[in-house]
Amino acid sequence: MIKQKKIPLRICLGCREKKPKKDLIRIVRTPESEIELDPTGKKAGRGAYICSCEECFKKALKGKKIERNLQVPFSQELVAKITELLRKKESEI
Repeated sequence: MIKQKKIPLRICLGCREKKPKKDLIRIVRTPESEIELDPTGKKAGRGAYICSCEECFKKALKGKKIERNLQVPFSQELVAKITELLRKKESEI
């Protein structure tokens, strides 16, 4: 009998739905207090997850859920970078 591998689930900060970790985008606060996108999901630091749709990102920003989760203010430059990435992903689908 083959054991089925467990799929790690994470909660999107925008829509609050549980989804597989691979389907979400991870935003990480590194130990140096820098905020970066983590496409691999393995960087060291505190992480926050959002869906790959722009609507969930806007909801998370509006409620300051990402800032609260990462415990650091969010710059407009990073907001623009993430929004651009999400638009590219939506156009691919």
